[in-house]
Amino acid sequence: DVQLQASGGGLVQPGGSLRLSCAASGFRFSSYAMSWLRQAPGKGLETVADIMNDGRTAYVDSVKGRFTISRDNAKNTLYLQMNSLRPEDTAIYSCTGNIWTPTEGSVDYEGQGTQVTVSS
Repeated sequence: DVQLQASGGGLVQPGGSLRLSCAASGFRFSSYAMSWLRQAPGKGLETVADIMNDGRTAYVDSVKGRFTISRDNAKNTLYLQMNSLRPEDTAIYSCTGNIWTPTEGSVDYEGQGTQVTVSS
């Protein structure tokens, strides 16, 4: 079964840093583009960053220059390094990918998220 599990969230002061991890299993991780999503209180789901299977990356404008998405295919793990955090970055962060399996076909899988709270 496809599983995605995010971790690494917590409470951090404005200007601080956190590194999120997403452990993936049940599929060939290296073959798929992956993304980080977030949902802030009272707001919709937002795609924060994408990384292709060839390593190319893309970011929403609000995090450019502050967040870095990366992947370790040997460890089947996706990362999000978040620096210069702001209160408006407070959200539940989760990882997602459109994964093909023989039984389900292509499905958007989203793992359980991790809470990031930026506050003094």
